[in-house]
Amino acid sequence: MYKKFNVLYGPVLNMAPTLYMFAASPAVRAVLITAEAIDFKFNEIILDLLNGEQLTETYMKVNPLHTVPALDDDGNILYDSHVINTYILDKYGKDDFLYPKDIYKRSLVQQGLAFDLGNLYPAIKEVNMAYFRNEITCLTPSMIEMLLTVYEYLEQILSRHGWVSLDHVSLADISCYTTVTSLDYHITIKPEKYPNISNWIKRCSELPYFKNDSEHLQTFCDILEMLKTYNLIE
Repeated sequence: MYKKFNVLYGPVLNMAPTLYMFAASPAVRAVLITAEAIDFKFNEIILDLLNGEQLTETYMKVNPLHTVPALDDDGNILYDSHVINTYILDKYGKDDFLYPKDIYKRSLVQQGLAFDLGNLYPAIKEVNMAYFRNEITCLTPSMIEMLLTVYEYLEQILSRHGWVSLDHVSLADISCYTTVTSLDYHITIKPEKYPNISNWIKRCSELPYFKNDSEHLQTFCDILEMLKTYNLIE
């Protein structure tokens, strides 16, 4: 007998939290990497963002911002990737390696998450949405300046000890990584110009729980290529 019923897609087979997702999204990728790190499984509900499924009345009841990801944990709804990640680590994680309980170390990780939320992610969102809205066919000068600025910020942050927040990988690295590797599609991060970022990306990508992310990143790149081609034709 079904334990739960999902209003968008029908029966859900178990009581695991449900993740509404589109795997190419940098924010969703961060949640998937975090879940992989703690061997945690969701009921995955894939939304067709290209055809506007996130704008349906049904999904708007889950997430009024009509974004992905969104998490439904037995009726408890969260719809920001950073918050979802801290939630699943606190509730389902086996240790505090990625998100320490020590107040100062946790604050450093939160600071790194804030850097993604306040600097990196707004940049990728502005550029991507301009392509989705058919407003551009290539980056504008102001967009280029914006991306180069956040690259410089991150290059300096990583100069301290090679990671965003701590002296080892943390939740902040996961969130920043998925955003930065998406930004790399728009302006390539060259090792000779950004050695700290390049080395950091390599170290992250070699961690076992990042193993499936390259496929999702490629899907992101393929979608942007399709949008750019479509915008040029239009």
